[in-house]
This record gives sequence, C-alpha cells and structure tokens, in this order.
Amino acid sequence: MIDCVENRLLTSRRGLLLGGASFAAWAYLPKFARAADGRDPRLVVVILRGALDGLATVAPLGDPDYAGLHGSIALTADGAHPAIMLDSFFGLHPAMPEFARMYRDKHAAVVHAVATPYRDRSHFDGQDVLESGYAGPGRVQSGWLNRALETLPRGELVSSGLAVGPTTPLVLRGNAPTVGWAPVALPQADEDTAMRLVELYRHRDPALAAALSQGLRLDKAAGGDDMKPKGGNQAAQMRQVARGAAKLMAADDGPRIAALAFDGWDTHANEGGPVGRLAFLLGGLDGALAEFENELGPRWRDSVVVVVTEFGRTARINGTDGTDHGTGTIALLAGGAVKGGRIIADWPGLKLANLHEGRDLKPTTDLRSVIKGVLQDQFSLSDRVLAETVFPDSAGARPMKGLIV
Repeated sequence: MIDCVENRLLTSRRGLLLGGASFAAWAYLPKFARAADGRDPRLVVVILRGALDGLATVAPLGDPDYAGLHGSIALTADGAHPAIMLDSFFGLHPAMPEFARMYRDKHAAVVHAVATPYRDRSHFDGQDVLESGYAGPGRVQSGWLNRALETLPRGELVSSGLAVGPTTPLVLRGNAPTVGWAPVALPQADEDTAMRLVELYRHRDPALAAALSQGLRLDKAAGGDDMKPKGGNQAAQMRQVARGAAKLMAADDGPRIAALAFDGWDTHANEGGPVGRLAFLLGGLDGALAEFENELGPRWRDSVVVVVTEFGRTARINGTDGTDHGTGTIALLAGGAVKGGRIIADWPGLKLANLHEGRDLKPTTDLRSVIKGVLQDQFSLSDRVLAETVFPDSAGARPMKGLIV
C-alpha cells in the first residue's frame, strides 16, 4: 500500500467533530455578482481525498470486461440493489438517487475516464497536483482556484467568508483572502483564544476582526440541534458542512466561490458493491449535493458544483475486496447552470491491452480541460489566463466547451 496513512480519518476531538471535512470560501464578492442581466454565478469545488473508484460510482455496465474485473463489488442492472441506468451503457451507484434525479432534470453530468496529468500513485503528490493546478507535484503554496479568483474584479468584503476544518484546502490558498471559523461547538478554551484574537486584530485589521467575530456568532448558531449531524457519522457530516456552506452562499452578501474537501475515500479493503463502505460515503456525497440544491434555492439556477478526486482506482479488485491506487476516474458536475443529462466520455475500454499500465482505467480527458471549461463559462476567464495563470503551462489542455447552459 502506498502512503495510505495519509488518508486515515482524524481521531483527535477536533477531527471527529469535523468528520474529516473542510470548507473555505473567498471573502470578496466579484464585482459582477449583481449583474444587470440577473445572473449571479456561484461555484463550489468538492474534493474527495483518498481517490474515488470511478468504475464503481458510474459503472460501465455495457463494457464486457467490467464485471470480471470488478468481481464481487461490480454493480449490476438488476438484482436487490440495481444500478440506476443513466443510458444504455453506464449505470450510477444506487446510493446516489439525488444525483440521478438531477441528471434526469438535466442539472447534472458525468465526465468519465478523466485524470490530472499526474500518473503515479501517491495521495500526497496526487492531491498536490489536483489542488495546485501544476502538471507535477511541487508543494506550491497556492491553488488554481485561488489564482482564478485573483483575476476576478474584486467587490466588497464578505463578512461570512469562511474556512471550516483544520486547514484551508490548498486549491483555495494563496493571496486572495479567506477567513476561518469552525461550525462546531468549540471547547471553551478555544472560544477564549478566538476572542483574544478578535481583540488583537480589532485595531490591526478591523475587517478581519469583524469577520472573526461574525464567525464566532455563526459557530454558536451552527451548534444548534438543526445543524448537528444525526449519529455523528461521516455521511451526516458531509451533509452538515454542505448545508452550512450553502446557507452562507445563498445570502446576498455571501461568498460566491467555495471549496470543500472530504477525507476517507481510500477503499483498499471491503469497498463493497451496491451496499457497504463506498455506498455509505456516496450516500453522504449525494446528500451534500441535495443540501446545496435545497439551501441555495433560486441561486441554484446559476450554480455549478464540481466534484473531483486526485486519481482513480485499479480496474481489478484486490484480495481484500477493495481496489488499489489507480489513474482514470470520474468528475461530477451538478447545478442549475450545468448542461446536464449526459455522460461525456471518450471510452477507452477495459480490455487488458487498453488499461493504463495493464491495471487502471486509461484517462482520455484532462481534468484541467473540464475545470477550465467551467471557469470560462461561469466567470469569463480567457484562454490565456487559464493556460498561464490558473493552470500554468497547460495550453494543450483546451477548455471543454458546452458544459454550462
């Protein structure tokens, strides 16, 4: 196993409270957020850390080699827990009925056989490439979403800009400001420390002090019964974080761009098929997407949620009914602004000769092209900015067209 310890669930009190989730939002409104034509775009990037099994989430049931490779955990079109058929070839995991409904409503789409330029199998390096936007791992201190934000016309400060979790995701780190708070009941010592920070910054940086103070008030509100996860499980935590984030993003003075990260997707053992560990996680993700739709309300019309992961998993299951680190996987798009109801795939096939290095789904689409297409259509970023600033040295990965209505 390659550096799997990197993705074990946090066991500290803070880690358990957060459920392996983090969230960050840009602290300024883009100046075009209240455009004359009424369009007020929002973008949420959801990062699944640990490497999602794309072949188990959107299964190529029409590929004759799929069932043999995925063995006991392969989805089927019939039986006790059948896959939800998206077309005549691909079936969606039964734990995702909300995404299936969005797909039928043409508010969700799948990009299959997708990957970043990274071709090794280290979680740390794969996540670095995914979030930094560079072609290789380099431990840079800024992410592609932050660099995209720096190119937008900056409007007024959003006092509810926030970060939830131990650290801001790398994808949103850099010079564009985010402000942090945690939507859980903090120990009194932590609250006292936060109040001292508010006092410290009150004169040095009044805007930051005001945002911190607002965050503490929101923290107490989030500790209410309606925001507490039922049973304290990870799937409930995903829904909770999404619900809180969407409430803030729905406000007139709320952030328009955000990033969430959910840990725990490293399914080396006992992955499960239509039921089991992966099904539990996918159910949490499905619920999180539904929370965004519900809480954004009329804002959902102009919103896009992009779900990505650092790499895929092996096409063949291993000896412990799981899958190991792979390459090609899926990206999911959801939102009222998505031109949905379709699967975008240059399908490479699962015959041994067609697998990447004889073991993985071969990527045929560059994930950067997908993200570039969303950024260009949502925020009118130019090809040059996308190729030189947001994703440096990526001119060959052209923005995918037609992802947004």
